[in-house]
Amino acid sequence: MTTLTPILSKNWDRPDSFTLAAYREDGGYQALRTALGMEPDAIVDLVKASGLRGRGGAGFPTGMKWGFLPKDNPNPRYLVVNADESEPGTCKDMPLLLANPHALVEGIAIASYAIKSRNAFVYVRGEVLHVIRRLRHAVAEAYEAGLLGTDILGSGFDLDVVVHSGAGAYICGEETALLDSLEGYRGQPRLKPPFPAVAGLYASPTVVNNVESIASVPSIVANGADWFTSMGTEKSAGFGFFSLSGHVTRPGQYEAPLGVTLRELLDMAGGVRNGHRLKFWTPGGSSTPIFTDAHLDTPLDFESVGAAGSMLGTRALQIFDETTSVVRAVRGWIEFYAHESCGKCTPCREGNFWMAQVLRRIEAGKGTEEDVAKLLDICDNLLGRSFCALGDGATSPVTSAIKYFREEFIAGTHTPAWELFPYQRTTRWSSESVEEDA
Repeated sequence: MTTLTPILSKNWDRPDSFTLAAYREDGGYQALRTALGMEPDAIVDLVKASGLRGRGGAGFPTGMKWGFLPKDNPNPRYLVVNADESEPGTCKDMPLLLANPHALVEGIAIASYAIKSRNAFVYVRGEVLHVIRRLRHAVAEAYEAGLLGTDILGSGFDLDVVVHSGAGAYICGEETALLDSLEGYRGQPRLKPPFPAVAGLYASPTVVNNVESIASVPSIVANGADWFTSMGTEKSAGFGFFSLSGHVTRPGQYEAPLGVTLRELLDMAGGVRNGHRLKFWTPGGSSTPIFTDAHLDTPLDFESVGAAGSMLGTRALQIFDETTSVVRAVRGWIEFYAHESCGKCTPCREGNFWMAQVLRRIEAGKGTEEDVAKLLDICDNLLGRSFCALGDGATSPVTSAIKYFREEFIAGTHTPAWELFPYQRTTRWSSESVEEDA
């Protein structure tokens, strides 16, 4: 596999790709017209048949999630799009919203019609003001063109879409914390059950989907389930963004079928930066167990990555070469999780705080061998015992880093990380980088 599948990113090189006119030139909103001529349940069945799985990290079948809404609940139904992208290393939804926001708007209209919702919300991370402005502009264009609002395309279907900016909390990427925040409360995860499908936004049936998941729906309606399943693998169908960042020659978004390998992606991205070699990488952001160069040929689909000991997550491929201290990288991630913990449960609140202290000590060369055991003990008390997945995810980089690079943690008992791995400043002037001592 050496080719990409530019579908959502097809027109990103157009200066006006974000406009309604440019989107319609390439057939935009034809899928909405098609969907409005179908029965809502038929669209749900189509998405189920396509095998589309949630692109936000968990990989839950999208059509199945839509089908969970109770048919006998008299309350209104809501669609909520999770655009609170804040996992360290994850950077796929924001570029998509900047370059092709109408793919999401059309997907929202189709998904809302399918689940019989007349109100949809997009929860966007508050710091990305430029993204919020562009998305609101796209929604305004859609309203003006009769693609949102009352009697969409003369179908009798009404839909209102609200773009809501959050206050910048990583925990609000968790769907129930997002719903609390959307209702005006402090963003903290809810006890489940009940699940959002039964009692979500305003205690009503709610579907919460990732940006990329919803933006993929129009192409499925336009081209059919067989077209979508022709890409990817048997259980991980379709295409997705693979976000390469870090020590790679050409970082960026690579839209490819699920099942592509990092070796193939690196070949397309020019490889690890000139003069260096791959040391470790994350397959799905910092909350997934790290991989090493031994995993270069692991197919990047949900099943293969899971069988290899990690998670596909958000396909945020952070690439680190041999100049990087694993201890330093993990310490930075854990400080982030300690800062972003909502504090609702003790294992996460205390566990991340104390792991950060221990990691700082090891990074400074003042650790002990007991500190390594202490980290694993904290992870053992955190995994499966926190209120939501934030705590579980925080253990992943620690346990996997000790598994593959225990010697670096042991070295932290006598030598600081900045001596073992001196800081470097990298200036990117072209495809090659120039390194200078900091």
